[in-house]
Amino acid sequence: MKRGEGMFRMTCIALAVLLAPTLASSADDPPPEGWQITADLGLNFNQSSYSDSWKGGEQAAISWTLSANGVAEKQMSPKANWRNTLKLSFGQTHLQEEDPNNSGERHWASPEKSTDRIFFESLFRLTLGHFVDPYGSVTFESQFYDPSHPAVDRFINPILLTESAGVGRTLIKNEQTELYSRLGGAIRQHIDNEIGMDTVSVVPLDIDYPTEFASTLDGGLEWVTDFKHTFAGERMKYDSKLRLFQAFFYSESDDLEGLPEEDYWKTADIAWENTFSASVSKYIQVSLFFELLYDKEIDLRGRFRENLGLGVAYKLF
Repeated sequence: MKRGEGMFRMTCIALAVLLAPTLASSADDPPPEGWQITADLGLNFNQSSYSDSWKGGEQAAISWTLSANGVAEKQMSPKANWRNTLKLSFGQTHLQEEDPNNSGERHWASPEKSTDRIFFESLFRLTLGHFVDPYGSVTFESQFYDPSHPAVDRFINPILLTESAGVGRTLIKNEQTELYSRLGGAIRQHIDNEIGMDTVSVVPLDIDYPTEFASTLDGGLEWVTDFKHTFAGERMKYDSKLRLFQAFFYSESDDLEGLPEEDYWKTADIAWENTFSASVSKYIQVSLFFELLYDKEIDLRGRFRENLGLGVAYKLF
């Protein structure tokens, strides 16, 4: 075990020991309240078409995105709060292409994935009323389908599992606005169902490719800030989440020595997601999602994505 990893684990154990008396003292508090649950479903749909006589190279397209968001929160006691957040989204784009063997004829190509995300966060925090209060959280991130290898179907891959503990503070909380920020130590585990054969330019589809699970581990400091705001009589909502992670140790650091990317893992990772939604009517909603990501191990540049759609939204709870 590396020195940094050992010190981090000892810090987590010490924190758990210090929190144990506080958790035990809440046993005589009033009975916990019920779960406060909010959940909604949304389907965004975009379509464009052109006549056969249209000139200019445009392509007819159909794209759709199905999303589901839910929050289940419970004040376990006056001194303990538990919040679970689930975000799911999946979408595809269908393009109409000209048949190269028959000029003028068009056909719909196989759909391509445009959106795919699984995000689950479970956050337990003590609400002691101090300047900062302790918390512990577990985050699960993945996607429904991994299309990186056309000959192998891989679902719920890759996986990023984050466990963190530290202190946080609610900076603003009222009927319209909530701002909560937390800082603590975190351990991340990257799990990937890897293909046991390198991908070649022409991939034989009739080969039974072997797969095996591989994982890497890193740990360091995590800062997370959540901001929510509703306005215009709750017809408009803005939801933002900023996450920064600075690694102090990496399980594969020895294997990278002497390579150009030897120190890439030491650079801070940034993930900033924003969702703006506005209800046009009871079931019609306009939504804008944009996300900024920076992970030097994946790409030296920052990554950005944006989705704007008009669709149907239904509030379950």
